[in-house]
Amino acid sequence: MNIAAIDIGTNSIHMIIVKVQSRTHFDILMQEKSMVKLGVGVFANKELSKEAMDLGVATVQRYVQLADQYGVDDIIVSATSATREAKNGREFLDRLIHEAGISPQLISGKEEAKLIFLAVREAIALKKEKILVIDIGGGSTEAVIGDQNQIFYGNSMKLGVLRLLDYIGDQTKMDDKAQEELKAHIKQAASSVLAKINQTGFDRVIGTSGTIRALAEACLVKADNPAPEIVNAETVQLKSLVKLRDRLLDASPKERGEIPGISSNRADAIHLGALLLVEILTQVNASALTISDASLRDGMIINHIEKHGLQIEEISQGKNLKEKSCLRLAIKYDTDLTEKKHVLGIALQLFDQLKHLHGADNYERELVSYASLIYDIGLFVAFQDYHKHSRYLINNSQLRGFTNDEVLLLGHLARYHRKKGPNKNHKKYRKLEKYQKKRLNLLAGILRIAIGLDKTKNQWVQNIYCQENENQLLIKVFGEENMDLEIWEAQRYSNTLGKYLKKEIVLMVG
Repeated sequence: MNIAAIDIGTNSIHMIIVKVQSRTHFDILMQEKSMVKLGVGVFANKELSKEAMDLGVATVQRYVQLADQYGVDDIIVSATSATREAKNGREFLDRLIHEAGISPQLISGKEEAKLIFLAVREAIALKKEKILVIDIGGGSTEAVIGDQNQIFYGNSMKLGVLRLLDYIGDQTKMDDKAQEELKAHIKQAASSVLAKINQTGFDRVIGTSGTIRALAEACLVKADNPAPEIVNAETVQLKSLVKLRDRLLDASPKERGEIPGISSNRADAIHLGALLLVEILTQVNASALTISDASLRDGMIINHIEKHGLQIEEISQGKNLKEKSCLRLAIKYDTDLTEKKHVLGIALQLFDQLKHLHGADNYERELVSYASLIYDIGLFVAFQDYHKHSRYLINNSQLRGFTNDEVLLLGHLARYHRKKGPNKNHKKYRKLEKYQKKRLNLLAGILRIAIGLDKTKNQWVQNIYCQENENQLLIKVFGEENMDLEIWEAQRYSNTLGKYLKKEIVLMVG
């Protein structure tokens, strides 16, 4: 099973695509990063700019297309501080839903800290030690303390490189007075979190994120490291970071971008990241920093696997993207898959045995099998009118792999799996094209009988056998238990298929 995680950060938007091998292991297939700088100006005026939103949406759209090329089964999307704090953050998320076809989740600073820690714990070999993980982003800095087994403390500080850039107002060199004022601001904003860190205690500090890795690479290049781009588990001394901080603070944006290890994309605010990192390390009395290449998106993947491990194994059994999408939706809304697969089997028996009568092909056969997996997900909302709730959820769940026409049909199949069948008095039914109505009438007719034959949800019906004459279709039902209730229910719902085939349908024990 392939999963993509998209991290919509304040400074950059990242995507990682992995192949899940088991509940405890995944392989990275590819990674992408775009320095969108979504949060530029947002902490000063509390709004995402139209230009940033347009670029952010276009970037995510490109990522989704790339994920599709890799046959991704699920895309997890998280947005962080810039989107959290912008007045128009919801507008941006709505655009992602409608224009990129994904369902982004706005995560809190504490949740962000937890996910980052999960990633670091998998990337760094921990001994019997308590670690402090620091992640400096564009809008916030996460700090979390934990060991191999548990998290002791985690929180988020409203301190990030773009937030600090908004605070000082420009990218130019900072004189001593401006530096002291910024340090005082950092101490005040971080005081409660840093006090808790010192109270909790730790054995080692680990840093992650693009800002910290860029600073570490610059220090390692200066130390003639033969492979400075490989920074996982490397250690950087505080004194080296102090020297780099001073050099960055004394440089112009152009000069910062020319320092080995520092990219021009980070030149506008990297000096503020250095000042922030040194200040935090100083306040917690740390003399060195271990670097990790773990990230929030890695944590998103790990958390997803931990929460849905068994479900992922279930989904991975799907034969294609469409089936996996339906399995994922069924699991999301707590559907009994054993029951649904039994209904699916009966529906396909009916479809195959009646093919000479209805003339439909494998396309319709697959559609009724997908509908069999998700027809009652509306029960998650409420029992009353759950068939209508099911249609709503299907229509609004961004089922991957399906066309809009197919999603529409699946929604209607859920709507008409019980109660009255397709009816011209229903407004939404009347809006369908003639070919859509024909397809819906057939497949709803088959689905209604298949569901009826599992009325008690005991999976007692094992096989069916169809016999026909000029005016009648006899469906013989085989099983080892008393199936009277199943036969009664299926008979009650047989009118839709009977009308389509122009035959009276009679069900009986075989």
